[in-house]
Order: sequence, then C-alpha cells, then structure tokens
Amino acid sequence: MTSTPRSFLILHGWQNHRPKDHWQHWLADELTAGGDRVTYPQLPEPDRPDLGAWLARLRELMAADERLPRGEHVVVCHSLGALLWLQAAARGGIRADRVLLVAPPAAEVLDRHEEIAAFARPAATAAHVRAAAGRTGLVAGDNDAYCPGGAAHHYGHPLALDTDVIPGAAHLDLDAGYGPWPSLLAWAHDPAVRISARPPTP
Repeated sequence: MTSTPRSFLILHGWQNHRPKDHWQHWLADELTAGGDRVTYPQLPEPDRPDLGAWLARLRELMAADERLPRGEHVVVCHSLGALLWLQAAARGGIRADRVLLVAPPAAEVLDRHEEIAAFARPAATAAHVRAAAGRTGLVAGDNDAYCPGGAAHHYGHPLALDTDVIPGAAHLDLDAGYGPWPSLLAWAHDPAVRISARPPTP
C-alpha cells in the first residue's frame, strides 16, 4: 500500500517574488520531485503586504489542504511569513503537524517599515503555538541584521520553540547564499534532523 504523501505549504516573506535560486524555490522543487504535495503560493502584494489579506490567504490555503487525503501537513515559513504564521496562531483556528519558522524579523525592525509594521508583535503565546501545530521549530542565523538580539531571544525562548542557531547565516536568504540547503530538505523528511548551515560555496 502506498502511504499518503506529505503536504507542504511554503510561505515567503516581504518583497519576495519567489526567485528560482532561493532555498524555498529549491525546496519546493525537491519535495515535488520526491512525490510530496507542495504549495508555494505568491502571497498578495508582497511589496506592500496587508496583514488581513495575508491572513485570509493563509486560511484559504490551510482549508484547501484539509480537503486532501490526510498525510502529514508541514508549514515552512521564512522571514515575514514566520510572523504571518504567529499572527494566525494567536487568532486560532489553524492546525498543522509541523511548522518551521526561518529567520523571523524582530519587531523593532518591522516598526521601521510602514509597509510591514502591522505584522510586528503577534500576540501568540507558547500555548497558541502548541495549539497551532504538533511541533514548531525555529532556525535562524546568529548575525541576522533583521533580528537584533537574535531570534532565540525574541521568539525561541518566549514561545518554547525547538531552536537551531546557525553561525554566520545572517537572514538565511539569497544574500547569505541560501539556495540549495540539504539539511533543511532532510528535516522535511525527518523532524529529528538538526538543521545546519548550507554547504560551502565552491
């Protein structure tokens, strides 16, 4: 008997138009090639995102997944997408099996940008996070300019998240060289895998 494939929802961040060299695009392609179901949507108006519109789109995507044959449902969020998930978790009514928050920016950074300030300071608690997913992890660089003080301080400790901090990984984006990321693909298949840095660039 063939097992039901996993379902992955990949959520991008601010000003992200899903460039093909980004690790999220690579991950979507790798998972799809391996037989998993992948949804990697362009969220509305990525340059001037509206929190209400992004929340509504997230709920539509989650509802669509619930109508599929049930397999493990995994959500992978980068940057502002991670804040979107926490904003939704605070409001309730969503549920995934696993969630990974990658490089969420700090509120003090979002406050400096009128376009995204509404995403700052989600009211999510550790209880909200547990209600929204069976397990939630956090991975971040130790020198992310978009998260002064570190994501573990702002999100990992307050929300009791299983956290991997990667030295020198900055915002875990294309500027930091994050295209192919084998350890993240390994985590997608096995949640026991610790997420580590991408391979060195040749």
